[in-house]
Amino acid sequence: MDRAIGHPGHWEHFSHMADIGIRGVGASIDEAFAQAAIALTATITEPTTVRVEESVQLDFSSPDRETLLYDWLNALIYEMAVRRILFSHFQVHINDCRLQAQAWGERVDRARHQPAVEVKGATYTELRVAEEDGTWIAQCVIDV
Repeated sequence: MDRAIGHPGHWEHFSHMADIGIRGVGASIDEAFAQAAIALTATITEPTTVRVEESVQLDFSSPDRETLLYDWLNALIYEMAVRRILFSHFQVHINDCRLQAQAWGERVDRARHQPAVEVKGATYTELRVAEEDGTWIAQCVIDV
């Protein structure tokens, strides 16, 4: 993962009433989306406990960057539910409003992962994708 000096990517949660806010921060929009995906996983389990054993490819377009983030997170939530998988590593490439990505992870092991919550979906609440002083932010509130 490429990182600009002085702009280390990271993820974080932020408070929001009954739900959970997730935020990805990075030197590029690609990195911010990947970090938002890690924040999504971190609402369920510690991402470092998720092994890289399987991968899923995603490729789609949306009308704008905010909807692209919303669609990205909901696509991951769908894949997690259908495949019973958790993801821990992401490679994301965004060109305009088209996302091409690969997500790696493993099937849920309840004893080892100890899932904390079930994520129902990303929402439009506090949905934001923006660049500020060379740092990208991708955030929204997820329904748990």
